[in-house]
Amino acid sequence: MLAPERIIRLEDGRVLLLDQRRLPDEEIELECRSAAEVAEAIRGLAVRGAPAIGVAAAYGYALAVERGEDPDEARAVLLTARPTAANLAWALDEVRSASDPAAGARELHEEEVERCRLMSAHAADLIGAGSSALTHCNTGALATGGQGTALGAIQEAWTRGLVRHVFVDETRPLLQGARLTAWELAAAGIPHTVVADAAAGSLLAAGEVDCVLVGADRIAANGDTANKIGTYPLAVLADRHAVPFTVVAPTSTVDLETPTGAEIPIEERDPSEVSTRFAARNPAFDVTPAELISVIVTEHGVHRRPYAESLAEGIPA
Repeated sequence: MLAPERIIRLEDGRVLLLDQRRLPDEEIELECRSAAEVAEAIRGLAVRGAPAIGVAAAYGYALAVERGEDPDEARAVLLTARPTAANLAWALDEVRSASDPAAGARELHEEEVERCRLMSAHAADLIGAGSSALTHCNTGALATGGQGTALGAIQEAWTRGLVRHVFVDETRPLLQGARLTAWELAAAGIPHTVVADAAAGSLLAAGEVDCVLVGADRIAANGDTANKIGTYPLAVLADRHAVPFTVVAPTSTVDLETPTGAEIPIEERDPSEVSTRFAARNPAFDVTPAELISVIVTEHGVHRRPYAESLAEGIPA
């Protein structure tokens, strides 16, 4: 597993990020020297994944205070970088209330690492011996700055001897699965196969998949979950074939102020990421209804239906 400080850190008047746009071909650090540059790194997907976005925003805010930038302006520019991820606003609120923003941001990162460890262990407890897992997008160290969420659980299950193979959705249009998840699995020595997103249904129908694990960018109070585009049809297919569909995410992703998935803002990215020749739409996320989700796992444990009750009980006061 990549060390947390290898993914993102605040150091010597700058925020340093492992540039995920360059992976898997090159391991290059991106240097950000202002809140605006951190926001652009988030917007441009140099750093991505809801927990990692939150950590990056916290470091960006701390950097702005350290450099004498206007804190309110720094928060505003960071807040607009990725509207769907709940962690971004949550992290900014957390670090803004700290007496020492830099220390607060580092503490938030350390807590995220611990949350990843706990939720990975809880989710791994649900995976049976000899399982073949399927995952979508990237939810490992790159996406969290810690062990990971869904991919962290898969890696923990592999360590316990429970997982025998991992199918990795390419995750169109930017291939976070094929580029990032496969890279992390290869580094960990875990057997895996990259498949086209559209191949998931045939694998499920053939009985080749025992469990599906995904992360989340925002979880509404009723359990409806926004995640990388393509997650919703995967949940429908898992439900059709009676394969457990597990969402693994920290409580910082749970948004009790958003009643249902209908109120979650869905980011629309540049259509050129899909096609430069023809008219295109490029929603970055979709919403999976709570009834299609078998369980939601956070650092506090396994949440079951009705999610409106179990999620609310799992949020620290």
